[in-house]
Amino acid sequence: MAQLIDAQLQATRARLEEIIKNLHELTLRIGHDEMAQTVSELRNRIFEPFMFVIVGEVKAGKSSFVNALLATGQEIAKAAPQPMTDTIQQIIYGEEQREVEINPYLKKIFLPVEILKEIAIVDTPGTNTIVEHHQDITEQFIPASDLIVFVFEAKNPYRQSAWDFFKYIHGDWKKKTIFVLQQKDLATDNELETNIEGVRNKAIQEGVENPNVFAVSAKREQEDIPDSGFGTLRQYITENITGGQAPRLKLNNSIITAQTINERIAGGLELRRDQFDADTRFRSDIQETLSEQTGQSNKQVDLMVENLLHTYDNITREKLEELRSGMSMFGLLKRSLSSTFGSTPDAKTWLGGLASELEDDLNTKLKARLNDNVIDLAESIQQMVKVIDLKIRSSETILKNDHELFSDIAERRENVLRDLQDQFNRFVSKTESFTDDELFADRENLTPNLAAGGGIAALGVVLMALSTLPVLDVTGGILTTVGVLFAGFSTRGKRKRIVDGFEAEIAVGRDRLATDLEEKLKSYISTLRTRIESNFTRFDEMLGREEKNLAILEGSHKEIEAQLEEMSLSDG
Repeated sequence: MAQLIDAQLQATRARLEEIIKNLHELTLRIGHDEMAQTVSELRNRIFEPFMFVIVGEVKAGKSSFVNALLATGQEIAKAAPQPMTDTIQQIIYGEEQREVEINPYLKKIFLPVEILKEIAIVDTPGTNTIVEHHQDITEQFIPASDLIVFVFEAKNPYRQSAWDFFKYIHGDWKKKTIFVLQQKDLATDNELETNIEGVRNKAIQEGVENPNVFAVSAKREQEDIPDSGFGTLRQYITENITGGQAPRLKLNNSIITAQTINERIAGGLELRRDQFDADTRFRSDIQETLSEQTGQSNKQVDLMVENLLHTYDNITREKLEELRSGMSMFGLLKRSLSSTFGSTPDAKTWLGGLASELEDDLNTKLKARLNDNVIDLAESIQQMVKVIDLKIRSSETILKNDHELFSDIAERRENVLRDLQDQFNRFVSKTESFTDDELFADRENLTPNLAAGGGIAALGVVLMALSTLPVLDVTGGILTTVGVLFAGFSTRGKRKRIVDGFEAEIAVGRDRLATDLEEKLKSYISTLRTRIESNFTRFDEMLGREEKNLAILEGSHKEIEAQLEEMSLSDG
């Protein structure tokens, strides 16, 4: 039966080792060296004995406590009036007594003591030690520990540094802890009773249910004086840890520690996911804003074209009526007689003047109307750029640079966002970001004004330049047609052909005005949008990488979580 239980235990250990190996790979993928080291230590210690870690402040009597607990009659852990434990001492079973220095801050002591076949003891420097590295290395042992023995001075168990360290042990690692008031021989019965109750109440406040508090005197134990308190403590160890229970308890502790680490990873991944979701919403918001703002700018173009066409129709309608009237039989006869006997121009000269007046009216009045409307378009585009700039500056930061696991990810994101802000500022400040060679072919006339404007401030100047250009060659077709038609005209010719041809060219010119202006300006707005979006290339690449990395990390975490939960249930 015992062999069957041992075989099951070995199989469970092997299974847990595989899960912790996966957890270690996850921490390596995350890139957190300290946590990876912690998991590596946990994996290495699965097959070691149940580990007591003795912690407490300097001069609390930890070393004397260890010596008395082992009861070898030797001073295994050095105790002296001055702080002596300047290294961590891991005391484990060995066939012969020897010491091995692992590094300047850690040594292993092997002892042929029967109880060490079931437990190992780690004696640590004080939690308030000023010696460099001690507390860091002490904290490395905490995650792999199975029972924390917190040793206080019996006369004063309330030192803040000790309780701060306890919060780390219990709050961060959920480690089972017992409390020992050492040197009870130095305290009065009243002090002892008060301090035992005080430690119990403090432990309850910190979240410990039914805390176990023991008062002991290593001095009395070593001098074989009754009432040392070690009898009660040893009974607790026998009933709760040794006697064959330690291996399974250690296994349970290892599962809990692995779950604690995986939960800590889960918390970090949750924040990281929240940041990714916030950044994705930010990016979608930018896209929606660009679509909305370009839509508004395109509506401004539609309104501009509508207003220009209204002006165009009024001008051409007036000239068309004048042409019809002048081209009537009576009108032509009257003009022919008047030109013979007076100063009234003949029909050819009159028709040329009509065409010239049309050209002047179109250029003057259309440009004036264009000038009025282009200001609204410039303001619409400027608003688009300003809104995007504000949204970039207001991007929500959830994952902070001081995050326990993902500070490097947060810093990388912050750098990308800062580069985005800087790049967009440079984009806004450059005049060439808002110019377009196809829209403004006559660059030489624009250059002085643009140089004076700079960046988005030049946008109004750029668009206002429309009013200095020919009206998109609208009148050329009309005037050419009139000239061609008139070349074959005579009083006996086809008057209707001239009027109809003139009217047809007005319609063609109208369509060209609407099409050219709409296509060029909307193309210009689309080009500006594309240029704005190009500033987000690096940010988009970051989001793409983060999406893939999160999927991998979250998948690994959830798989480990399920495996540990299954082990926890089956072991329970």
